[in-house]
Amino acid sequence: MSLVSELSFSELELLPELEAAVQTAGYTTPTPIQAQAIPPLLEGRDLLGCARTGTGKTAAFALPILQHLAQSQRRPAAKIVRSLVLVPTRELAAQVADSFRKYGSGLNLSVVLVHGGVGQNPQAAALRRGVDVLVACPGRLVDLMGQRLVDLSQVEVLVLDEADHMLDLGFIPDVRRIVAQTPRRRQTLLFSATMPAPIQGLADSFLVDPVKVFVTPQATPAEAVSQEVHFVESSGKPDLLARLLRSGDVERALVFTRTKRGANRVAERLAKNGIPAEAIHGNKSQNARTRALEGFKRGQPRVLVATDVAARGIDVHGVSHVVNYELPEVPETYVHRIGRTARAGASGIAISLCASDERDQLKGIEKLLRKQVAVASGERGRVTSARREPRSRRPSPSGSRASRRGNARSW
Repeated sequence: MSLVSELSFSELELLPELEAAVQTAGYTTPTPIQAQAIPPLLEGRDLLGCARTGTGKTAAFALPILQHLAQSQRRPAAKIVRSLVLVPTRELAAQVADSFRKYGSGLNLSVVLVHGGVGQNPQAAALRRGVDVLVACPGRLVDLMGQRLVDLSQVEVLVLDEADHMLDLGFIPDVRRIVAQTPRRRQTLLFSATMPAPIQGLADSFLVDPVKVFVTPQATPAEAVSQEVHFVESSGKPDLLARLLRSGDVERALVFTRTKRGANRVAERLAKNGIPAEAIHGNKSQNARTRALEGFKRGQPRVLVATDVAARGIDVHGVSHVVNYELPEVPETYVHRIGRTARAGASGIAISLCASDERDQLKGIEKLLRKQVAVASGERGRVTSARREPRSRRPSPSGSRASRRGNARSW
């Protein structure tokens, strides 16, 4: 389906309460995915959407769902769920639930958030009253289903958001178990940034004659973000990171590590260097993760150190820098990481610290990007267009200090 985003929200035939909420949020023109998805969703069609975060997809499904629920004027009975949105991470679940509350502020509809990491009693109490919109992570929802605290037999709309990430985290068996408890006659929406074979198979089994919407951002992260790489051995990374983060250009920085322990070490080392930082990862309690994320949104602290799983749902405007303290094993993860900056049309900078044992990861990233990442040169991080050549072909004057610097493609 192709529809140019030349509509205004006033032309989408939304309820006055929803249109007012959209205006309050400062939106006037729908994004491409909103313009393409909202009309068929208002008609009750199933939908398969291929879109990354940052394209406006949450509003694309939240607004039609809220309109459907409000127009039917039916209150859910005890334990009944009318619409269900499944998401892979706690942070993303919280953001999606907040969006539903914001857009539905003028409607008398209940929104309940369910995820692990916190006690289940408040969640169970909310479910007993019946729910219009349930935003849930699969693991906790399966637990609550096993205790018969929730009834999915009357779900009218089902959304699977970031399905590829649920696949990565091993949630697909739980997803299938959950979907099996919903009625066959329902409206189903599946969104995924990529469409690997297992996700396409999932879509084929869940969706009925879906509208297909494939939307990419106006500029991919690789195009919208200024990227550079510093060559430095692992032992030199802490001092280099501290020096980079002291730059006055760094308004808010998201630093990525591969492991939870590594995130803790980096945050602690930064604090010792006089740079306040918080770590966020799966071993942190949900309350601690929420506090760290809320503080980061306020710029206190202005540095958040995260693992990939914890950061997948982070959508914070004003992130000026993303730092790959350690390069990811999977090249696509690099694109997801740097996409945390340069959002909503803003500019952003991605800096990678590459040790000699990470050169294969860098090659994989450059192959995916179809270009070389520019090399940072000099103490101020100027970017050059230096190209990597085989070491044996590069002039290396005996005893030259230049040959040992980390500002050229040498190892």
